[in-house]
Amino acid sequence: MIELATRADVPAILAIANAAAALGVANLATEPEPLEQWLHAFDTTHERYPWLVVRDRGRVVAFAKAGPHKARGAYDWSADVTIYVDPAFHRKGLGRRLYGVLVPLMRAQGFATLVAGISLPNAASEALHEAFGFVRCATFERIGYKAGRWHSVGYWENHLHTDADAPGAIRSVREAWSETEADV
Repeated sequence: MIELATRADVPAILAIANAAAALGVANLATEPEPLEQWLHAFDTTHERYPWLVVRDRGRVVAFAKAGPHKARGAYDWSADVTIYVDPAFHRKGLGRRLYGVLVPLMRAQGFATLVAGISLPNAASEALHEAFGFVRCATFERIGYKAGRWHSVGYWENHLHTDADAPGAIRSVREAWSETEADV
């Protein structure tokens, strides 16, 4: 079952992200990220940007989260999204389940564009994003140096609304969740 994350879930979420950084290059962090930074991000974003978790026997084993794409006001209808899954739970469809909730939820909130960055190559992540309507829009070649070599990052975008009209206000996660949770 997919749930909205709570502040108490942030240490487990960070442990999954930090493990991804330590075990490979899907996450380009070169040192463990501090809990205080992630708690601050949760505290300042979770009402507007979804943080979702999947649990196995009460333990967080996967998460998806969104955050602001850029700080300037014209980007208010765009968001960066990410998913990480505990390696013991890879290839069990958790990424698909998470995006199956996250994308419709953000559409219901009124977001127009989602952006995801993927360290290349990563065929599984590329296929996951493309299955949910993301289209590759850019590649930053040799943008990050980790594990003794340069890495490129591809960017995928998903246009949730194609209206040329001015967008409306973004609804809170909780408001949109109450409408979409029946689909969870």
